[in-house]
Formats: sequence, structure tokens, C-alpha cells
Amino acid sequence: MGRNQTFDTADAVRAARAVFWAQGYEATALPDLERATGLSRSSIYHAFASKRGLFDAAVDSYLDEVIRPRLRPLTGDDVAPGALDDYLTGLRDALLRGDTLPATSGCLLVNSANAPIGHDEGVAAVVEAYAAELRQAMTAGVRARLPHLPAEAQRTLSDVCVGLVISAFALVRVDREEAARTLGTARAVLASAVAHAGAGDGGSPA
Repeated sequence: MGRNQTFDTADAVRAARAVFWAQGYEATALPDLERATGLSRSSIYHAFASKRGLFDAAVDSYLDEVIRPRLRPLTGDDVAPGALDDYLTGLRDALLRGDTLPATSGCLLVNSANAPIGHDEGVAAVVEAYAAELRQAMTAGVRARLPHLPAEAQRTLSDVCVGLVISAFALVRVDREEAARTLGTARAVLASAVAHAGAGDGGSPA
């Protein structure tokens, strides 16, 4: 007969997620995870099979509870014209907000991509899918703000925004003001494109 589970899996995953996010996969030891989750090593192995299994669960949780809620205004059927600028502004504010994990540790997936675990085929596939999801959201935001811009120009502008967002996530761990400035640059590039499109149409960019 199997053992009855006496803990909340989602809570344990969130606790582990915070440790992996702050320290990285390689620097996180099983005792760190035991302290964070309140679980014994045997309970962790029973529920998640391994440290790596818990990490994979933490990444899924990160995508579902951290990344996608912020991207939701850019991924629905009806994307508002100001959704991309709102996203960039909200992300900038989050990276400047005290001692939160985004402000101190950036992005769990960007960090993982630049660590040894990023060479793992499964992790690399998740990071690649995340980048595609981010690019799709940025493209939807650009399209909503600049619907008459040629498709190639829309893709280029969204790629610029994606690159600057990822740069901000990487920079915030060492210089949050510079990370915020990078997101300000993304907003400025978008505003410039809007102004240029408005001037080209002979009308207001608003």
C-alpha cells in the first residue's frame, strides 16, 4: 500500500521554486529544498522522483503562476492597443520593487538558460518554448498598437522588445536601475514607431 501524501504539492513546489529562482539549480542542494518545503528527502523523492523532478515542477509553476498571468493581456483574443506598453511598464515597476524575487533574481528561465542546466535538452526545449511564447505576445502587442505596420516591421519591432526584456531580466541581478532603463528603451522604441507611423499617415499617433 502506498503512503498517503500529507502535504500540499502546489505549496511545496512554490517553496522550491523560490529557492531555485534565487540560487539556481546547481547551487540548490537537497537540504535547501528540505528546509524550504518542510519535507524530508524521502518525501521529496516520493512526490517528485528527484531534485530535477522538483525543478521541472517548479518551472511549470513559474510559467503558469508568474509568466503567463503577466502576459495574459497580450495573449487573449482582444489585445488592447496599449497592452504592450502596459506590460513593459508593469515589468519595469516589478523589477524595481524592493526585495521581490523578480527584482533580486530576474527570470528563472533566463537564469537557467545561462547556467549549466541550460544545456540539458529538456530545459533547453522549455526555454525555447518560453522565448517563442514571449515573442508571440510581443508581436500581438505590436500588432494591436500598430495594425497598419507591415508584418515584417511588426516582427522586427517585437524582436527588439523581446531582446530588451530578456536583457532587463539578465541585468536586474546586478543593476536594477539599468534593467529599468532597458525597459524604458523598449517603451521608447515602441513610442517612436507609433509616432513615425502617425506622421507617415499624416494623422495623430494616439
